[in-house]
Amino acid sequence: MTLDTSPLLAHASPTAVVAYRSGLAIPAHQFLADAVRLADYLPVGRHILNVCVDRYHFTVGLAACLMSGRVTLLPSTHSQEVIRRLKEFAPDVVCLTDESTCSIDLRQCRMPQFSLDTELSWRIPRIAATQLAAIVFTSGSTGMPLPHKKTWGKLVRCVREGAPRLGLLDGRKHTLVGTVPAQHMYGFESTILLALLSGNALSAERPFYPADIASGIAEVPQPRVLISTPVHLQTLLSAGVRLPPIDLIVSATAPLSRDLARRVETTFRTRLLEIYGSTETGQIATRRTAETKLWRLWPDVRLTSRDGETFAQGGHIEQVTVMCDVIETLSEEEFLLHGRTTDLINVAGKRSSFGYLNSQLQAIPGVIDGAFFLRDAKTAGGTGVTRLAAVVVAPQLSVAQLIAQLRERIDPVFLPRPLVLVDQLPRNTTGKLTHQALESLVAHKEEIHVDLRIAVDHAAYTGHFPGLPVLPGAVLLDAALHEIVLSRSIDLTQWRIASTKFLETVRPGDALTLQHSQPNEATIRFIIRSTHRAVASGVLTAVALSSAGTLHDA
Repeated sequence: MTLDTSPLLAHASPTAVVAYRSGLAIPAHQFLADAVRLADYLPVGRHILNVCVDRYHFTVGLAACLMSGRVTLLPSTHSQEVIRRLKEFAPDVVCLTDESTCSIDLRQCRMPQFSLDTELSWRIPRIAATQLAAIVFTSGSTGMPLPHKKTWGKLVRCVREGAPRLGLLDGRKHTLVGTVPAQHMYGFESTILLALLSGNALSAERPFYPADIASGIAEVPQPRVLISTPVHLQTLLSAGVRLPPIDLIVSATAPLSRDLARRVETTFRTRLLEIYGSTETGQIATRRTAETKLWRLWPDVRLTSRDGETFAQGGHIEQVTVMCDVIETLSEEEFLLHGRTTDLINVAGKRSSFGYLNSQLQAIPGVIDGAFFLRDAKTAGGTGVTRLAAVVVAPQLSVAQLIAQLRERIDPVFLPRPLVLVDQLPRNTTGKLTHQALESLVAHKEEIHVDLRIAVDHAAYTGHFPGLPVLPGAVLLDAALHEIVLSRSIDLTQWRIASTKFLETVRPGDALTLQHSQPNEATIRFIIRSTHRAVASGVLTAVALSSAGTLHDA
């Protein structure tokens, strides 16, 4: 025993429970026996991509790697491009999986089935503090995976200093149920390492739907801890599911509003703690969101500011790290969080934030989920512009109703164009939304609805016609084409007007909406309405596939 090593487990006896699977307890001696056998079973190679879905299998894989000097690789996604980059980064990488079929293009090792072995002596391995335990990847500004090394000693320190903040060293044996994957840094720390290094137990399952979460909690003994995210918690509340008694809920990966925190605590009669951190730093602070806005740092972790940026260092942090958030330090141990540095929006000289806009959108009665994002588009001249868009899950509301509600809540310059209704948002396993997923959703949505704004004092009304102003069809068509270009990011020079019909007159002050769809790559159909009457419609076709367009003016 030396000061530069730490035990793999904090469980004091061979019979102490490390995990529960389907309600059945797995003792520490079984866990160590499984890890020893897997370490011998793994093929040659220092780097292991652990994609096991079963949380116990993942933990056995992690332990086997630590005991044999291997390194666990944890990329943020398993896309083909990421896997290709991973093979370049570690040519010897092996994919450890517990699924019968795994489509990841790597040399694979299937998690074996192990039987109880009582012949192994009870000895908890000690791992060197400097041993490289894992490499966690972030996408970076280019979207390509960037590696962040995690040594065993720093991981141990993070968890050991965080456990008392969560009240998990109170002498009771807690069971941790997680809705987040073990491969995510938050899930890795809070559902795997926290169980191993605090002497508590983990649940092997990863429930996702509300009923499954309730069932997963009921299968394990009290005291119980739910490790989750704001998205999962909001879904639990919306579903009206009754949870079994739960002692603590932990939330991370996205900002948690005080209102949501209070509703969770009241509904489930428990305490909710929020964790702050990043993939680069690990967990560094916590707060009880229902009671305070103040964050309290882990021991010896410090925040410093210079040149408009905030840096985290000390304690378990591997290296000085710039934080991607607007932080106001109040003392050595406390700070306020004011949102992401990329969260601020400036439109027409007015400032807001995605956090504020999303909160106003999600507060509209009938909205189940929704998010704003900046959408890149091109004008007819080919120049780039950036526009706010929004995707919303609101089955009982129309686009017009949502826009009307937003007009009462936010400055009109921040109204989304377009606002797209969807069945569900493309959130990942931790509840996050990527810009690419939102762009793709809007671009391929069959129908897009936007407001079509024509100024009451538009110059075209003056001479068309004196005393009876009517909007010229060419002006109406131009406005519609402009919005279609912005919404669908198309190059208008590659499209042709196949047909247009003007059905009703448009007068100053008429409230217009534009609806357009793209049933295939070569066709865009549109219709313009004033209140409930159609005033114009038309079809655009791709230049390479269309004949000369005609203009029908009725």
